Amino acid sequence: MRHKHGYRKLSRTSSHRKALLKNLTIALIKHGKIETTLPKAKELRRYAEKLVTKAKKGDANAHKAVFSYLQHKATTNKLVEEIAPEYSDRKGGYTRIIRTRMRRGDAAEMAFIELV
Repeated sequence: MRHKHGYRKLSRTSSHRKALLKNLTIALIKHGKIETTLPKAKELRRYAEKLVTKAKKGDANAHKAVFSYLQHKATTNKLVEEIAPEYSDRKGGYTRIIRTRMRRGDAAEMAFIELV
């Protein structure tokens, strides 16, 4: 049972799950909107919104904190210098999930996740 369990495992090991969320976050920041499965989108929302909150400070420590999660210099700079200042007056809810379709191959529920 998953009573009070903190996150979705997504049928992956911890290192694979960490790499998946990192790569999805990089794609989301780079493109602004991506399509993925609904459980991945819901878990990505938690991961990405925490990073945006850290990036809102905009100082050197924010760069270091975000880079430690993403390990991608261009994306870190884009998040801290361009995206996060747009949300300076917002307390949360930086992403939006829109359910789209059922994937044909395995009937997985798909969704768009985008930065608001």
